[in-house]
Amino acid sequence: MATSVENSSTADLLPRLRRLLPSLPAGPAAVGRLILADPARAARLTIRDLAAETGTSDATVIRLARALGLAGFRDLRVAVAGAAGRLAAGPDILVTSDVARDDPPADVIAKLAAEERQAISDTAAGLDPATLAAVADAIARARRTVVAGIGASGLVARDLSAKLERIGLVAHAVTEGHQAMTTAVVLRPGDVLVGISVSGSTADVLDPMAEAAARGATTVAVTSRPRSDIARADHVLLAVAAQESTLRPAAMASRTGQLFVIDALFTLVAQRRFDEAKRAIADSYAALRPRHAGASRRPGPTTAAPPAPQEDHPVGPQEDHPVGPQEDQPVEQQEDHPMEPTEHPTAGPRGEQP
Repeated sequence: MATSVENSSTADLLPRLRRLLPSLPAGPAAVGRLILADPARAARLTIRDLAAETGTSDATVIRLARALGLAGFRDLRVAVAGAAGRLAAGPDILVTSDVARDDPPADVIAKLAAEERQAISDTAAGLDPATLAAVADAIARARRTVVAGIGASGLVARDLSAKLERIGLVAHAVTEGHQAMTTAVVLRPGDVLVGISVSGSTADVLDPMAEAAARGATTVAVTSRPRSDIARADHVLLAVAAQESTLRPAAMASRTGQLFVIDALFTLVAQRRFDEAKRAIADSYAALRPRHAGASRRPGPTTAAPPAPQEDHPVGPQEDHPVGPQEDQPVEQQEDHPMEPTEHPTAGPRGEQP
C-alpha cells in the first residue's frame, strides 16, 4: 500500500493546493488557480462568487475543498483566509516568477529566487517525515538501489546515485527506457527502485517500476503529482514543481523541489550509516586530494614552461656540453696535442704530407 504524504491540515493549504493543481480536473483547477493568484481576495468571495469568476459551479468549489481534505466550502474559506494572513506577514512571497521578455536582469534574479525559495518551502511542507524515514531505512539496508529518471529527471537520478555511491552503497542510475526495463527485471526482494517523474505518467519510468514491484523490490516514487499513476509505488515523496512559464519549462521548474527531496533523503540515509558514511567520505576525500593538488600545480609549470627552454637550453650547452669537452676531452687535446706542435714544429710533417 502506498505511503501518502497528504493530510488535511490547514496550515499548509497553499503548498498542498500547488501540489494538487496539476492533477486536478479542469473545474477545480480553475478555482485553485484563482485562490493561488490572490488568497486574500479569494477569502472574501462567497461560494457563488468563486463559481461565477471561474465559470464553474458551487459543486466544483466543494469538490476542490474535499480534494484538499476539507469538509466543505466553509473550511476552505477559513483555510484560505489563514493562508492569506500568513502571506501578508511574510516577505516577498507573492513575487511572481513569470519572467517577461523585457525584464531587466535584477527582476529576473528576484523572481527566480522567490520562486526557488517557494518551491523548497512547499516541498518541505509536503514531505511526510515518516515516509521519508521509511525510504531511508529501505535504501540503507538495500542490496542495491536503482534510480530511474528520463530527461531532466535523469539528472536528478544521477545525483542521488552518485551520493549513495559516495558513502559506500551499491547504487546505479538509469536514464534510458530500455535500460531501465532490463535493469528492473533482475531486481529482487531487498532491492530498491526509485522512480523520478514530475508528471507521474512517464512510461519509461512507470513500466520498470511495475516490473520491479512484481519481482519483490521496494519501489519509491518522487513526483509532483500525487494523483498520478506513479503514486501506486510503495512510498511516495512529493517534490513541488515551481511555476512554469514560457522561459521556464517544466524541466527547469521541477528540478529545485526534486533536488531538495533527494538531499533530504540522502541525509537520512547517511545518518543511518553514519560511521560507514563518515569513513567513506574521508577516504574518498583523501584519495582525491592529490589529484586536486596536482591540478593546482599544473598551471605553475605551464606558465613557466615558455621561459624554461630559453634558460635551460642555452645554459645547458654553455655549461654542460661545452664545459665537458673543454674540461675533459678538449682539455686533453689542448694540453697534449696542441702542446706537441708547440714543442715539435710542424714543418716536417707538413713537408712530408705533400
